[in-house]
Amino acid sequence: MVEEKPRHIAIIPDGNRRFAKLHGLSKKEAYTKGIEHIDDVLKWCKEEDVRMLTMWGFSLENFKRDEKEIGQLFELFKENLKKAIGSDEKNNHDLRMRFFGKIQLFPKEIQQMIKKAEELSAKNKKYQLNFLLSYGGRAEIIDAVNSILKEGIKKVDEDTMSRHMYTTEIPDPDLIIRTSGEQRLSGLMPWQSVYSEFYFSKKLWPDFSKKDFKAALRDYAKRKRRYGK
Repeated sequence: MVEEKPRHIAIIPDGNRRFAKLHGLSKKEAYTKGIEHIDDVLKWCKEEDVRMLTMWGFSLENFKRDEKEIGQLFELFKENLKKAIGSDEKNNHDLRMRFFGKIQLFPKEIQQMIKKAEELSAKNKKYQLNFLLSYGGRAEIIDAVNSILKEGIKKVDEDTMSRHMYTTEIPDPDLIIRTSGEQRLSGLMPWQSVYSEFYFSKKLWPDFSKKDFKAALRDYAKRKRRYGK
């Protein structure tokens, strides 16, 4: 019997700061490890033929953190966006990158790099890596409603709402993984996750291993997805 695998996995990579405290690292060092770990998970997705991965990289609430910490994160974003922009050939032209959220709240330099990364990888079709940046689920729904009102649409149904979400061009996640032991979504894709399967790992994000990833896939394969039927 062939195990059913998710087409689209979304991850809340929680636990970087606790990882720093546990291992005597600076927050920046832990965030660096966390960002680098995305490449590992993307590789595992390719090995398992999971075609789409969405990472929640920065929430709207994260703007409330210490300015120094936010500045370090922005520097890491720039470093990794620079690598991404120059890595298309390395990825054999098979990976498309997309970014969703209130990107306009980021510094102009980061906005420009995001736009360039999307443009350079736009023709790549086999795999897709999405980042939710400056993202909040309630804000997404509010923005969708305001967009609908602005267009003067009189009657709203589920299709109308879905078309006005940030993520309208991508399928809803089949599986959502959160690390660090927390068992909540904290605002991740509240509209898109109504029929998603959830998997909560006790591992801190930088410690989330290939073995843990495969355990999530095995758990998903046991689920019966009825979609309310």
